[in-house]
Amino acid sequence: MKRPTTRSLAEMPPQSNFARHMGIEILSVAPEEVLCRMAVTAEMANRNGVLQGGALMSLSDHAAGTTAFINSPADITNTTIEAKTNFMRAVKVGDSLTARCVPLHRGRTTVVLQVTMTRGDGKVAAVTTQTHLYLGWKD
Repeated sequence: MKRPTTRSLAEMPPQSNFARHMGIEILSVAPEEVLCRMAVTAEMANRNGVLQGGALMSLSDHAAGTTAFINSPADITNTTIEAKTNFMRAVKVGDSLTARCVPLHRGRTTVVLQVTMTRGDGKVAAVTTQTHLYLGWKD
């Protein structure tokens, strides 16, 4: 069986309220690459005054989910079934974080994605690998 076709940008579901709440901005969407950015605010800081890991993971998951969506037909949804992040550098309040997601494997039922997140100075802050499961959408 062959891999499902991709959807058009017009068929993409709207960004979630949570992503908007986090201030995640989608810069570009294509089957080969999705770019998102998030400003780091004081509300996202941990006890050490830098970006909290869960906030970083929210950006990563949003970029990966968007990539999974654009790589599937409009009648298919997806869910994260695995995520692993390597944290390399802190991100200070007032900085921004850009997530670049690329598919490593696009199968019939799963897609494996890599999200590289860079600070405003261009240095890599974290890298996430995620696996998403494609699901038929049912009410």
